[in-house]
Amino acid sequence: MNPCLLIPIFDHGSTIRQVVESLESANLPLMIVNDGSGSATRAMLDRIATDFAWVEILSHAVNQGKGAALVTGYRAAAARGFTHVIQLDADAQHEAGDVRRFLAVAGENPDSLVLGRPIFGADVPRARLYGRKLSVGLVWLATLSRDVRDPLCGFRCVPLEPTLQLVRHVSMGRRMDFEPELAVRLVWMGVTVLNVGTRVTYFPGGMSHFDVIWDDLRLAWLYTRLAIGMLARAPELMQRRVAGRTWA
Repeated sequence: MNPCLLIPIFDHGSTIRQVVESLESANLPLMIVNDGSGSATRAMLDRIATDFAWVEILSHAVNQGKGAALVTGYRAAAARGFTHVIQLDADAQHEAGDVRRFLAVAGENPDSLVLGRPIFGADVPRARLYGRKLSVGLVWLATLSRDVRDPLCGFRCVPLEPTLQLVRHVSMGRRMDFEPELAVRLVWMGVTVLNVGTRVTYFPGGMSHFDVIWDDLRLAWLYTRLAIGMLARAPELMQRRVAGRTWA
């Protein structure tokens, strides 16, 4: 197992240096994919690239979406010989110290997708919390299992071989719909999913790029498609349950 860190970023210039500094103790190479950010974030990334030799900056000329940025990062990581990426968001909501816990689980289960299971505090917006619960239920339906405890968490360890196989052969969403679709399709492929509890913090005045109209519509269309796709795969998915994987 040869892991690296990966962060997609779009205009989170005010928090990205804090995130990078918090990851230094992980002692892993970090790739940051700049998804068409503005001048302030680009300037910050230039300073980070100068100050931290273990950080590499990749860039999209224009914003393409979080999913597209992640795919760029996955491909670059594989081209550099990495087998896994530990990905985090650029907004400092994730507990960087938990990288070691993700690595420990992935090291013992290198063929698995290791997902963050968010542990929220009182700061979580109620609408976001209820929306996540709905997404969880719809993903359980699409996979006929409870393996995926949170399909939207951006803190995860991704095995690159099956992920890039999917990217090569399946057209998936390029924005906020990418991460839940990837989780479901990896389950459909037979990839085991493991979940690691990790604190997620919502900061006052924090910037989110989640568009409550368009991204909710994308997710609604995604879950409709995945539910339809589940029907054709239902016999195989149920057979896996009978063979020993449970709803626990």
